Amino acid sequence: MPKVSTSKTKKKATKTAKVAKVAKVAKVAKPSKEEVTSKLRIRVRAYESKVLDASVRQIIDTALRFDAQVLGPTPLPTEIKKYTVNRASFVYKNAREQFEMRMHKRLIDILNPSPKLIEALTNLSLPSGVNIEVKMM
Repeated sequence: MPKVSTSKTKKKATKTAKVAKVAKVAKVAKPSKEEVTSKLRIRVRAYESKVLDASVRQIIDTALRFDAQVLGPTPLPTEIKKYTVNRASFVYKNAREQFEMRMHKRLIDILNPSPKLIEALTNLSLPSGVNIEVKMM
């Protein structure tokens, strides 16, 4: 029996292909634990995946310009918040609307960052709606 593909599987396949394209930009061999002294972990979050991928690409380009080792971007699970709201305020209790908000996330690790790289990342202007968390490990 032939396999029937649905539109959801096609969308997932194209979405993973887009993430794979971004991930190909910064594939670097993993160094040994002795070589790594410090690591800069950047967690990027946004509601729109296209804006998120563009800002991740911008961060990686900046890091590669300063000859830093970059691991990632690693796609993290999408956080989905669902809300159910009554359509009418009084009579039609069974008529409801459902809304959802999707929070897309990516993780980038930069090994042994230089002070110039950190300064360049802080001066980076990213689009609104992109949330960034930076940790030094």
